[in-house]
Amino acid sequence: MPQPPAEISLTTADVARLLAAQHPALGGALRRVAHGWDNDVFRLGDDLAVRLPRREAAARLVRHEQRWLPHLAPLLPVPVPVPVAVGIPDAAYPWHWSVVPWFAGDRVADLAVADRDGLAGDVATLLRALHRNAPPDAPRNPVRGVPLRNRDAVVRPRLRDSALERLWDAGLHAPEWAGPDVWVHGDVHAGNLISRDGRLAAVIDFGDVCAGDPACDMAVAWTAFGPRGRRALRAALGDRYDDATWVRARAWAVSFATLLADADDAWLRDMSAHAIDQLRAE
Repeated sequence: MPQPPAEISLTTADVARLLAAQHPALGGALRRVAHGWDNDVFRLGDDLAVRLPRREAAARLVRHEQRWLPHLAPLLPVPVPVPVAVGIPDAAYPWHWSVVPWFAGDRVADLAVADRDGLAGDVATLLRALHRNAPPDAPRNPVRGVPLRNRDAVVRPRLRDSALERLWDAGLHAPEWAGPDVWVHGDVHAGNLISRDGRLAAVIDFGDVCAGDPACDMAVAWTAFGPRGRRALRAALGDRYDDATWVRARAWAVSFATLLADADDAWLRDMSAHAIDQLRAE
């Protein structure tokens, strides 16, 4: 799936105007650092970033982050981008936006697989902390944390070989999540994990945060890690999840990998190719 087109194209001057009008105390050099699937990101000085939706479908996700990250951050073992300032729509820009901390380090997607595997224990600690019972008013997400049968009509046409189809069908036929809905990041992959000095240093992009089945997040075992990291992740999680949850997690990895196979960004295509190789090896 190629990257969705921007519905609004922001320039540095546009973002500088928004900051000057709404948060004039937040000064510093401003430059674009990411043109993502959902958001444009501009670095502000050395310590901050400005994150703005580039399409209407992403605007509600920013609002989810603004509402829930202050609640989740104290529960998690590493920093997350709790907004330090919130922007509101104006005549020239129609959506809410955020100023968030800038986390120094390396995107895990840019590391060799052997180095990523060394982070498996930290990622397990993150998942243990995050996957706790969500409150009744936690957001739901139609494409994350849901029963796999809800996604079959979308995913099945992307399955290009029988090996991936078998893994997807195994997930569909596995028992569904029977526990209470837990907090789910919704997009735990190597591009949203930040490392520093060989440790997990931060987790970003909580736009898909929701309540649901934790198997969605556990797809990271295939999208980020090799066999050694996968074994370490599962060992560190112990008996927290049953075999059926791991089977569903593998199916979620099939879903994510096939979604990104034709992405515009090379690193997303690389992540897809890595995950597909790991899945086929099973």
